[in-house]
Amino acid sequence: MTTFATLLGILPIALGLGAGSRISLGIAVVGGLFFSGFLTLFIVPAIYSYVSSKKATVVEEEKEETEEKIEYANKPVFDS
Repeated sequence: MTTFATLLGILPIALGLGAGSRISLGIAVVGGLFFSGFLTLFIVPAIYSYVSSKKATVVEEEKEETEEKIEYANKPVFDS
């Protein structure tokens, strides 16, 4: 909500409706807010999902290896 309010507040400056010498500042602020909003809403969750799925795969593989080692350790050495 604060990003949206900041965008609406700086938009007149970016469009040149306010002080004329501040247009470049307004454009930079609007571009930065759009970019940071895009990163926060789309890129960061996508990276988190990717890393989380990789971690789950590694944990499952380690669990299978541990189970195999336990089965091997519990085998009798000599058949009677």
